Amino acid sequence: MARPQTEQLCAAVRPAVERAVASVGFDLEEIDIRPAGRRKLVRVVVDADSGVGLDDIATLSRRVGAELDQHDEVLGGPYTLEVTSPGVDRPLTAQRHWRRAHLRLVEVSLRDADKITGRVGDAGEDAVQLLVDGVLREVRYADVDRASVVVEFRQPPAAELRALTGDAHEGDRDGGGEVAEEQK
Repeated sequence: MARPQTEQLCAAVRPAVERAVASVGFDLEEIDIRPAGRRKLVRVVVDADSGVGLDDIATLSRRVGAELDQHDEVLGGPYTLEVTSPGVDRPLTAQRHWRRAHLRLVEVSLRDADKITGRVGDAGEDAVQLLVDGVLREVRYADVDRASVVVEFRQPPAAELRALTGDAHEGDRDGGGEVAEEQK
């Protein structure tokens, strides 16, 4: 029952938060506002092609906090701001997500109920190249029901990386998930 109010709050502050996030060169992936005792928890998820580090989180937290403080009447009281980057469990739903998952192993459920696992190559406007069982396969985003990164505990096989880039030393990736909280 509280969900419509939460959605209205998110919609009301989204333009201001989006401006603050974009001013530092990041994309706003998600904003969520929930009651947390006598406060509200404002959770802001951001990402960028170059990734998000702790210094970035601190800068973003200050910018977003300053922007939210100017819209205090919308939040209606004290809040806790959490600025975070998406973890590896984030679904791949936009072209930029696929681009940022370059060379990562992904599991894809297609709309026709087929399931594939492959390594991400070039991500175009309408489709992504996946290396599936040693063969490049083009998968249209419109055909994807759900996709997510598979956590790997070993370096990807050099042959797969060469097939996608021609460079066997590619593939060092960080799992994301940096988090900072600030009380307001």
